[in-house]
Amino acid sequence: MAKNYFDLSGQVALVTGCSGGLGVQMAKALANQGAKVVALARRKDKIEEVAAQIHKEFGVETYAVQCDITDTEAVDQAVDEILNKFGRIDIVINNAGTGAVAPAEDITDDQFDHEMNIDLFGTFRVARAVAKKAMIPQKYGRVINIASMYGLVGNKICGSAPYHAAKGGVVNLTRALAAEWGNKGITVNAICPGYFYTPLTKETLDSDFFQANAKTMIPEERYGNEGELDSAAIFLASPASSYVNGIMVPVDGGYTCM
Repeated sequence: MAKNYFDLSGQVALVTGCSGGLGVQMAKALANQGAKVVALARRKDKIEEVAAQIHKEFGVETYAVQCDITDTEAVDQAVDEILNKFGRIDIVINNAGTGAVAPAEDITDDQFDHEMNIDLFGTFRVARAVAKKAMIPQKYGRVINIASMYGLVGNKICGSAPYHAAKGGVVNLTRALAAEWGNKGITVNAICPGYFYTPLTKETLDSDFFQANAKTMIPEERYGNEGELDSAAIFLASPASSYVNGIMVPVDGGYTCM
């Protein structure tokens, strides 16, 4: 009898930063495997649009939750709202993030603090609330943190020290949570994307400077395309990855292998 290793039917998946770009792509990937999808972000109109689109395209139940992940009380209330709606949360993809770009010597305290508060502390706030309220009580969960290849290496072409620091923090936070929660039926892993086309990155990535850099620094000599994060997200979200815990999965065309 054939077995679908990556069937997520009936599971509830929460995706933060799900108003566009990679968050929506990964949410659709989980919906394609049968998961119910909760789209969470600050922009109410955007997440309602995304939730409606995913429901129409994949036929799964969806839900939109407005939340600012820099607000602990708002995060706790959002998780309570989701539990009141579905009774459980099986998967969380911590995708919400930002990126301050400037030479390190010109980065302000506010820029650094803002980056850490969203990318690192925001990831922790959501993971903490979901684990405490849902996954630990149900003795099951898949936490997937979206770090970055820049959480693993530095770079010379685009000053972004706060982003590197925050995503590096996400990498080791992932290890720490995996170690703490592994005996509670919860796995915690991270995906480290390389350069991907999104509406926010297209202009930068298409510049002559970045195109030349891609030819030099990426073994595949190209950027990631829509859908090329899907398989990593599905694998780490599935029951089939039950013995995969505390790992970082670079999806970067080979950038970090050199």
